[in-house]
Amino acid sequence: MSRTLFIADLHLCQEEPAITAGFLHFLQREAPHCDALYILGDLFEAWIGDDDPNPLHQQVARALRTLPVPVYFIHGNRDFLIGRRFAQTCGMTLLPEEQVLTLYGHRLLIMHGDTLCTDDAGYLRFRAKVHNPWIQRLFLALPLWIRKRIAARMRADSKQANQHKSQTIMDVNQEAVVATMLRQQVPLLIHGHTHRPAIHTLSLQGEPAQRAVLGAWHCRGSMIQLDASGIQLIHFDF
Repeated sequence: MSRTLFIADLHLCQEEPAITAGFLHFLQREAPHCDALYILGDLFEAWIGDDDPNPLHQQVARALRTLPVPVYFIHGNRDFLIGRRFAQTCGMTLLPEEQVLTLYGHRLLIMHGDTLCTDDAGYLRFRAKVHNPWIQRLFLALPLWIRKRIAARMRADSKQANQHKSQTIMDVNQEAVVATMLRQQVPLLIHGHTHRPAIHTLSLQGEPAQRAVLGAWHCRGSMIQLDASGIQLIHFDF
């Protein structure tokens, strides 16, 4: 059966070996039997540069490189600094933050999803700063140990800030969803980021449409399967 798989929000890190093991099992058993694998951001919990010698990164790169199918990657809000060097090591193709595809007769848009959370003004201001090319170059020029300390502080600050935000603010804005889908002229959107797996139905100028949200890999895996019959949200044990 021809099908394409989409995953996001694994947040791989050395402190969560069960999730890494689940991902490696997925790459061995599930991913080889598809036409392509799309990773829609936050594959890693944090990324401070392609020169980080973290053995977890090399383990993941080896597993991705051995896949017999194409792998595509869209940056998330946690791993937006993944560069061409690591992508080449993985054998995966980097995509822009919004990518329109036509698969099995379906026209769809894929993205990480954080730019749809327009009610969270504080996050969008922070995102604009860290996506500034000059700031990224300055950060990557710092010694590795300094980058690690900065990244740890930023993660702690983000966790504390999110504790005081409502769940509504951290979800997507429906007007932003509709505007994005109309701009890209797609009836189907697949994204991650919010950790709220579901397939939503909506209307675009009177026409039916769908928004599919991937789940985070906390206690089990989450993927979306797209084939000629449509989309399916699938959860599975590690």
